[in-house]
Amino acid sequence: MQVAELDLDALAPPDPDTTGAAGLGPRPGHGVLALRPGPGGAPVGPGEVFVLVRHRGRPVGTITGTVPEGADPAGTLAALARERLGPVPAPEPEPRGDLPRTSVVVASRERADLLARALDSLLAQDHPDFEIVVVDNAPVTDATRELVEHKYSDRSDRVRYVHEPVPGLAVAHNRGVAAADGAVIAFTDDDVVADPHWLTALTAPFADDPRVGCVTGLILPARLGTPAQILLESHGGFAKGFAPRTYDPARPPADEPLFPFTAGRFGSGANMAFRAGALRAVGGFDPATGTGTAARGGDELYAFVRILADGHRLRYTPDALVWHHHRETERDLRNQAYGYGAGLTAYLTALVARRPCLLPALLARLPRGLAHARATTAHRDGGGGVPGEHGAASHAWPRSLSRLERRGMLAGPLGYVRARRRVRGLPLPWEER
Repeated sequence: MQVAELDLDALAPPDPDTTGAAGLGPRPGHGVLALRPGPGGAPVGPGEVFVLVRHRGRPVGTITGTVPEGADPAGTLAALARERLGPVPAPEPEPRGDLPRTSVVVASRERADLLARALDSLLAQDHPDFEIVVVDNAPVTDATRELVEHKYSDRSDRVRYVHEPVPGLAVAHNRGVAAADGAVIAFTDDDVVADPHWLTALTAPFADDPRVGCVTGLILPARLGTPAQILLESHGGFAKGFAPRTYDPARPPADEPLFPFTAGRFGSGANMAFRAGALRAVGGFDPATGTGTAARGGDELYAFVRILADGHRLRYTPDALVWHHHRETERDLRNQAYGYGAGLTAYLTALVARRPCLLPALLARLPRGLAHARATTAHRDGGGGVPGEHGAASHAWPRSLSRLERRGMLAGPLGYVRARRRVRGLPLPWEER
C-alpha cells in the first residue's frame, strides 16, 4: 500500500457553494503540488493509498482510497477526502510566544543507516533554536560515532555525540537529558522521519502555557508495505487522533476514569517533549524501564504520569508529526505485542516503587484498570479496519498476539524487579560529580 499526504488547500474546490473558511474547501492553487508521496516514497500511482489529509498545512485526518488506472491521483483522493472527512473546524491560530531553546535527544544502537535518515529530517526543522544530541547506547561498533563525527562534522554546532555504556532506552534518554542544554528536551527515535514543522509545533505549547510540562504529537506510518505493518496500523498504530487536547491534573477529564494511569492515551516515546526542569525534578526516566531492559517498555508512560502527578499539564498536538517505520515482520509484531503488555504493568510497578503515595489512587482505579487492560486486547480479536478507517473489521487481529500481550502483562512486574536490580546504584547522569 502506498503512503502519501494531500493538502486540499492547494486544489481548486469542486463546488464553491459547499466550501468555506471552516471546511475542507481549499484555496485555488496547483493540484500537482497537493499530493506528495510519504517520506522516501515514489510518486503516487494506481492502487491503494494511505493518505494523510492536511487543511491549511495542518493534519486533519487519514483516509485510504484506490486510484484507478489512468485516473488523476490528486483529484481522485481529494474527492474521497471531502466525501469521507466532510467539513472540519478551522485550525487554531498559531501560538505567538517565543519558541524555547530545545534539545532533541535521539537514542540509537547499531542502526546508523536509519539514524542518518532521521538526522537529515531533524536538521531540516524550521525551529529557530535547537540542537540534536545523539546517544549511542551500549554500542558494539563505532558506526554511530563515525556517522555523527564524519557525515555531520560540518554541523557540529547542531549535532552532538554522547556515549552511554549501560544498555536500556531509559538510561540512554537520561544520558541525553544530562547532556542537553535546552529549556525543552524533545525525544524521538532513530526510525522516524520528522515533518519539517514537527519541532516548532511540539515546542510551541511550552511558550503558550507555563503549566505545560509535557507535549506529545502525532505518529503516522512511513511505510505500509508488509502485512505486519498494515495490521498494526489497521488497529490504531501509534496515532492518538487529530484533535488537540490538554490533560490537566487539576481538572481530570470526565471521559478518562482511569486518569492519569491510562498513560498510553497521552502519546508515545517517538514523539514527546518535556520542560527540562520538570523532567529533571521528577528524576527523569526510570532506568529499569524501556526497551533493552527486562521490563521491555513503559519508560515514556512512567514519565507522563510522573509529570502529571507533579501538577503539570500534558498537551497532545497533532500538528507535531513524525513518520514512523513500523516493524516489518510477523516476528517483530509478536515481540512488540509482548513488549506492550510487559511495559504496561512494568511502568505501573515503577510508579508504586518510586512514588508510593500514588498507590491509593492506583488501587482505587484497579478494577476499572483490569477491565481496561482486557478490553485493549480482547476488542481486537473481532477485527479492525483498514489503515485510516478503523472499524471495518477487515483485518482481524490474531488471537495469538492478544495472548502474547496478556502474557507480557503478567511478566511486566517481575521484569521490572529484575531490571531494577541491574541498575541499582546507578546515579542520575545530571547529578554525577
